[in-house]
Amino acid sequence: MSCLAYMPDGLVSTAQLAEVTLVPMNYLAKVLQSLAKAELITGRRGVGGGYQLAKPASEITMLDVINAIDPIERIHECPLKLENHSGRLCPLHTRLDQAASSLIDRFGGITLHDMLSEDPTTRPLCDTEMTARVDLTLGGSKPASQ
Repeated sequence: MSCLAYMPDGLVSTAQLAEVTLVPMNYLAKVLQSLAKAELITGRRGVGGGYQLAKPASEITMLDVINAIDPIERIHECPLKLENHSGRLCPLHTRLDQAASSLIDRFGGITLHDMLSEDPTTRPLCDTEMTARVDLTLGGSKPASQ
């Protein structure tokens, strides 16, 4: 998603994404399917095809991305179905639920754009040298360091 945000008006092929993220193509294809199903990206097949964000990076939270791939779930009842826990969570599951709640709150308040704008010299989850070769640029312009 971060690499796609560097080309908001263009399409990025699966091969380009695999190269700059160092993610194996087969796994990447599955991730892209999940992101498309969540309507975070759109794709076009064929020559000149590829993927792009379905909406501006400023409208996509990190929680949206995480939940599209592997949702963070709250714990509402004992996952072990233990009778003596009925109606309440044990101390361990209470703390796990609190941690999940904190993650949801934190990632729900950070947009993809926020994360990418924080330090323009480092591209999250993208190999900077490779992105320069593939010309993935945030908002259509390369950072000054390149």
